[in-house]
Amino acid sequence: MKVSCVLKDLSMKKYLVFLFFAAVIFGCGSKENNSDKNVRNGAEKVVDGAKIYKRYCVSCHGIYGNMGTSGAFDLTKSALTIEEKMGVITNGRKLMTAFKSTLEEKEIKAVAEYTETLKVD
Repeated sequence: MKVSCVLKDLSMKKYLVFLFFAAVIFGCGSKENNSDKNVRNGAEKVVDGAKIYKRYCVSCHGIYGNMGTSGAFDLTKSALTIEEKMGVITNGRKLMTAFKSTLEEKEIKAVAEYTETLKVD
């Protein structure tokens, strides 16, 4: 009789541990992204060009735009317009990857606008 009680206690502990982890996983997975909530409420999603630049462009252009890895152009000296920069980001140039299948147009524009802040007079 003692053995069956011990087994029931062990099964109950395993069950409680399982419920705990299931609750944690469910709780973490059900959090809403504020940006998704804003889109659903009709507000325009804010696109952070600096964040996108840091994710995709820093490895070649550098944090300040002048690193030049793999022949990357020095963005601190760029004379291109926003539209021209958007074309380069969208279609690529020489060794630069095209981002037309990776980024949306508004993200490409945000990155192009962000690169304007890298210019040095």
